[in-house]
Amino acid sequence: MELFSYFRSSAAYRVRIALNLKQIEHSIVPVNLLNSEQRGAEYMALQPQGLVPALRLADGRVISQSTAILEYLEAVFPAHPLLPADPYQAAQVRSWANLIACDIHPLDNLRVLKYLKHKLGVSDPEKDSWYQHWILEGFRALESQLVAAPYAAGAQVTLAEVYLVPQVYNALRFNTDLGEFPKIRSIYAACNELPAFQQAAPEQQVDCP
Repeated sequence: MELFSYFRSSAAYRVRIALNLKQIEHSIVPVNLLNSEQRGAEYMALQPQGLVPALRLADGRVISQSTAILEYLEAVFPAHPLLPADPYQAAQVRSWANLIACDIHPLDNLRVLKYLKHKLGVSDPEKDSWYQHWILEGFRALESQLVAAPYAAGAQVTLAEVYLVPQVYNALRFNTDLGEFPKIRSIYAACNELPAFQQAAPEQQVDCP
């Protein structure tokens, strides 16, 4: 199993965490987004959108989109589950994950920020303000719903942390003030004590400069 990944991609970071949590053997294939390797013919044949991550299974089949990959891993590798057994609690966790995946991340990902800067002429401070605005909007809604003792839904690491930790990492990289989110900061700190999260961190990837 091969994960095509870029070290700072939030979506690829999610999958790295899940693979580690589930203790699934895999290798990482770096795809340098800054050098536009994702637009090369070889990668486009693998993932026609030219996005990371993509997961190539042992039999050569490929799954793209991090949510689809995570759902596949949860279905095929049920050990170390990332969703609570209770259907309502599982739905809550999915809701939190989707808040990040659907309402925050698409507005703040690299290709959107590059479009704002290079196509629309937005200045770096304006671009950062855009990024921070959507982080704060989403995190305010999320903070009010979390249990955070010590994780989003309680004692078990779930998909909520798989999505949240990469988003917090990038929020801090863009100097977003997270002082109003004690639950989110506590979850982030608790997760980063776990080897699965530590090993998935951008600084631990072979393509990290």
